Amino acid sequence: MKVLIAATPLTGHVNPLLAIGRLLQARGDTVIMTTDPAFGAKVESAGLGFVAHGDHGAAQYLEPNLPPGPERWTREFERRFIDPMAGQAALLRELIESEAPDVIVAGSMYLGVLPLLLDTTPRPPVVVLNVSFLFLDRVDGAPVGMGLPPAADDGERMHYGLLKMAMDAAFVNPVRAYADARLAELGLPPLPASLTQSIAILPDAFLQPSVPGFEYDFGKLPKGLRFVGLLPSGQPKMPLPDWWDELDPGKPIVLVTQGTLANSNFGELVEPVLKALAERDDITIVATAGGRPIEEIRLPLPSNARVSSFLPFEAVLPKIALLVTNGGYGSVSQALAVGIPIVAAGLTEDKAEVAARIGWSGVGINLATNTPTVPAIREAVDAVLSKPQYRQKAGAMANAFSRRDTQSEILSAIDVVVRSHPVRVSEPALHA
Repeated sequence: MKVLIAATPLTGHVNPLLAIGRLLQARGDTVIMTTDPAFGAKVESAGLGFVAHGDHGAAQYLEPNLPPGPERWTREFERRFIDPMAGQAALLRELIESEAPDVIVAGSMYLGVLPLLLDTTPRPPVVVLNVSFLFLDRVDGAPVGMGLPPAADDGERMHYGLLKMAMDAAFVNPVRAYADARLAELGLPPLPASLTQSIAILPDAFLQPSVPGFEYDFGKLPKGLRFVGLLPSGQPKMPLPDWWDELDPGKPIVLVTQGTLANSNFGELVEPVLKALAERDDITIVATAGGRPIEEIRLPLPSNARVSSFLPFEAVLPKIALLVTNGGYGSVSQALAVGIPIVAAGLTEDKAEVAARIGWSGVGINLATNTPTVPAIREAVDAVLSKPQYRQKAGAMANAFSRRDTQSEILSAIDVVVRSHPVRVSEPALHA
């Protein structure tokens, strides 16, 4: 089988798709991946074919001067994800013609697949891998993006309905209209639902790299949706830092990270955590700078702390007692898969929703802010470390992850859509 993989050029989007590429290649499939040239060396080092996706630099767009909220989200969706859509779709069509893939596997925010899914032109089947929380429309009427747990009663449902009306007006409807306008320029029909809902319901299969216990009740799920458990990291194995073996094995380790995207200001979380726990001689603090220089942490390092630019999470997470994070979906999933409780503090991108699920599911505490105070961090860390229910809930989540055969789930989902798709790439109809 020949597989074409398409990834939005962000580390948290590329790595999960690289993991799938490795799974496919390991069983003998031919895999070609397209993304930004900046990731070319990483793709090629994984042994996959690489096609640079050209000048779609808008996918790197950020709006750092706006606070988290509808205006920022609208601009980021429009420029980071929707503006590159036409160019991505054109490239996919070129690659369908030249490479004749049997299936396309794309990240959920690689919107270049939407024109293919809405067009009547024959195409290969499309499998979408979600790289975030399950962003389906909520049965309790809550707006997506605000980090609201399931409504507890009719009064809360009514309140959520009012919030959704405001969110639809400020974010959902403008983003859908913007996407529809770009699709109309391509001679295509409008989306059948909100942008996020359309991303989930249009593909032939939609893979959610999690377990149902970390998601809300959405009622009837799309027929192509499959929970596949925890993906492999998608990254080559990295060595642990030199100081790792020097850590006191008798002291619990608290790991703090701001991920690889929302880490331009370590004063939001990493530095406050170092301050909050500096006097705790009964624990060790380990911080990662998400690839940035550790010198960017503008704080004298406490004696109980160690810092590294990168950390191999697959090796580190099973050895820690607590993860403090701004809510990156990948690192949260990795922690839960090994039963690690979490303190979350983040509101940008998808982080408010991820953090809300942490609090709702009982696996940790959601501080529901981008800039937690030192006392709030100290109190939350104390609570999670001292109260067993958080580790018990995280342990139950780990058990749910362990029951998922991720490799089998993913490969089976891809094989099913290839077998059942009415038009195969190699058929003459595609080239007519």
